[in-house]
Amino acid sequence: MCVNWSDAKAYAAWLSKYTGKTYRLPSEAEREYVARAGTTTPFWWGATISTDQANYNGTAYGGGSTGEFRGQTVAVDTFAANPWGFYNVHGNVNEWTEDCLNDYNAGNLADGRARTSGKCGQRLLRGGNWLSTPHYVPSAARYRDSIGARFNNHGFRLARTLNS
Repeated sequence: MCVNWSDAKAYAAWLSKYTGKTYRLPSEAEREYVARAGTTTPFWWGATISTDQANYNGTAYGGGSTGEFRGQTVAVDTFAANPWGFYNVHGNVNEWTEDCLNDYNAGNLADGRARTSGKCGQRLLRGGNWLSTPHYVPSAARYRDSIGARFNNHGFRLARTLNS
């Protein structure tokens, strides 16, 4: 957390050099795919959300009830992992993606690669954060910010390119 897009990119480059494996920010499509874990509902567990499942601002959504507002990030394993073993895919911190800002679905690449054209001074974040209302936490929710933005609700998750 507290990293901007450029910091996240620099860390991926350092880790790639250090390990000899290729690490990168995921595309927006990859990030959503991982969050969904094979489901079609807004959250990998279903259509509603509670603060027993994710870290967000605690307001009610989708028939759920109001819950605890923690006011900060929580440890990675505070909540259950999704069926594919990924933690905190909903809430906690917005995660930087490789994609430049474009209208939703405008120019999506069929293979899930990042869109590297558009308004590239702004990048897309996914996942929602501890301050988010539940509307910004579902798998399909998007948020944008400038590449230099550094906040305590912005973070990142890396992808590793296999066979490289």
